[in-house]
Amino acid sequence: MNFSSFLVENLQTFLTYTGFANLTTGHLVMIAVGLFFIYLAVAKEFEPMLLIPIGFGILIGNIPFKDAGLQLGIYEEGSVFNILYQGVTQGWYPPLIFLGIGAMTDFSALISNPKLMLIGAAAQFGIFGAYILALFCGFEPNQAGAIGIIGGADGPTAIFLSSKLAPDLMGAVAISAYSYMALVPVIQPPLMRLLTTKKERLIRMKPPRVVSQTEKILFPIFGLLLTCFLVPSGLPLLGMLFFGNLLKESGVTRRLAETARGPLIDTITILLGITVGASTQATQFLTLNSITIFALGALSFIIATSAGVLFVKFFNLFLKTGNKINPLIGNSGVSAVPDSARISQTVGLEYDPTNYLLMHAMGPNVAGVIGSAVAAGILLGFLG
Repeated sequence: MNFSSFLVENLQTFLTYTGFANLTTGHLVMIAVGLFFIYLAVAKEFEPMLLIPIGFGILIGNIPFKDAGLQLGIYEEGSVFNILYQGVTQGWYPPLIFLGIGAMTDFSALISNPKLMLIGAAAQFGIFGAYILALFCGFEPNQAGAIGIIGGADGPTAIFLSSKLAPDLMGAVAISAYSYMALVPVIQPPLMRLLTTKKERLIRMKPPRVVSQTEKILFPIFGLLLTCFLVPSGLPLLGMLFFGNLLKESGVTRRLAETARGPLIDTITILLGITVGASTQATQFLTLNSITIFALGALSFIIATSAGVLFVKFFNLFLKTGNKINPLIGNSGVSAVPDSARISQTVGLEYDPTNYLLMHAMGPNVAGVIGSAVAAGILLGFLG
């Protein structure tokens, strides 16, 4: 074999390993999705801390390559990405995310007005509504449970539950959950305006009472005991959530709380986002099931938002004038913290620039975090 033939043969072999030679239409579609996520994060500032890692992960996961035992892909056992992805598949990352959430969450609004917990509970109808819809669409009960949790608008909870109930659907469930979390400013305001009257939007709520430090310390302790005795299967998420909150409120573990809500949650968010994004390889992700899950996720989110708003309207029938709740905070029962609470504030200010609803909306918002974890525990207990 002469030198020129040798070069041509090696060049042809090299070309078969390039992404260009292995590119499919599916890869191009997913790359476009990844670029769209990054656009939403940069141009619209929709959940940039989540959408940039996930969007870039989608690009990583859809670089086409020839399967030649090089251990490159996230689904190839022993590859670097596969090892990092085990934090998702084994359910390690979500409890650590909940630890950080607990360490940065102030439950004062909920403690000062406990009835706001009911709004967070009402919003969980989105989860069980989507569960029923998924069953009608032909999914198995365990798959329907994993799909239903999208209605809580809680990415870590969705990942945790799907890793236990339906690992094969985890990529689609996670992407749907985070997508709708990011689209809170787009989806919720029209529903809130549609379901409320101008008079209801102008309701002023009493300022929340001042909560003592003792109450703040006792809340995570009693919260853990009450919720986990009721739903022990929610312990990984609820245990870490309340532990993180105790680190914050105790006043004597400031360094631990700062680590949990700072470097730790940032590191886990990066790893979770990039691996969830990379799990959307076109060959694994672009299926009819994924499209159906995305549609069901939208319906579950709409149900959750509507249930929260309508519940407040119903609850107001039993409250005296002066104690009524502004139904615009009903949307915040979904656990997209603090974005859905900010939407309550934004929409409320459109109709009365002096009516500040953010502090009130944070009550059902943090209740929604607890509620979605409890709902996940219930589904895991019945279906796991």
